[in-house]
Amino acid sequence: MVTGLVPVCGDESVDTAMTSETGFHPDLRRARYLPRAVVSPRTLRVIRALSGRAGRTPPAGGTVERVDDQVTMRVFRPAPAATPAPAVLFVHGGGYVIGNAAMGDRFCAAVAARLGAVAASVEYRLAPEHPFPVPLEDCYAGLRRLAELPGVDRDRIAIAGESAGGGLAAALALLARDRGEIRPVLQLLSYPMLDDRTCARTDIDPRWLRMWSLHSNRFGWRSYLGDLGSAAVPPLAAPARYDDLAGLPPAWIGVGTHDLFHDEDLAYADRLRRAGVSCTLHEVRGAYHGFDLVEHGAPVSRDYRRGRLDVLASALGTAAGTE
Repeated sequence: MVTGLVPVCGDESVDTAMTSETGFHPDLRRARYLPRAVVSPRTLRVIRALSGRAGRTPPAGGTVERVDDQVTMRVFRPAPAATPAPAVLFVHGGGYVIGNAAMGDRFCAAVAARLGAVAASVEYRLAPEHPFPVPLEDCYAGLRRLAELPGVDRDRIAIAGESAGGGLAAALALLARDRGEIRPVLQLLSYPMLDDRTCARTDIDPRWLRMWSLHSNRFGWRSYLGDLGSAAVPPLAAPARYDDLAGLPPAWIGVGTHDLFHDEDLAYADRLRRAGVSCTLHEVRGAYHGFDLVEHGAPVSRDYRRGRLDVLASALGTAAGTE
């Protein structure tokens, strides 16, 4: 079943499908069998080992390029490419503690093929070995390098991220605004991890959480923030703490109603609008964290990706091809 999207207040969309008897979106048939959490201190080493091979494999149809002595990025170029071409920097998820740039290969390849844009996934260093601000500065270095690539239109660069990568992308938009070197045209945030204060909540029903729990969240934030105390958390580490959101690029935020980050994402979208920043909120009823990655072929996941590419195409001034 392909679901419809109904605009709300001009800049929101909600999935109109009824949830199933389990409370999950009817397209997400694996939801009832999935774990509530995957990442923990006990599983960290195993997950990193399992995902390491993919990170070391050269990207099919792309190249690995050096950003600096510590950072690389996986780059996908359209063929044929317009000159200058728009570009997208992608930031992978993983709770700040797992994952690699190869997780962005599918998205970046689609952006290059369907939007005619240069797309790069940055290999930022992970916590807890490299806590804030190292991952954010790695992403900023990737953004600068992308803007310097031959044939890239530095005035048409978007930043995109998923989960912790969405949090880093939101922080990157703030950092780019404050430094004034590059002005992204869009921040495309999929269920972004924005607010460490969610860790302290006691009112969240864990029965509906999948893939990322409060326990995982506490571990991720503790690893990323390192020795910082809760009273000293820098706003760039947790963008929801940033007071001044004015002057940021337009935003698109997508999140499911069964995602741990649902409330913090809606709150951030509201604050962006009140600061005068155009923000589209795409809310998927009955969807859990990372649903579009876990159940890639589900109709609701395809709709989600299609909507995300359409917004990206509009911001970059290109035409979006079909999936």
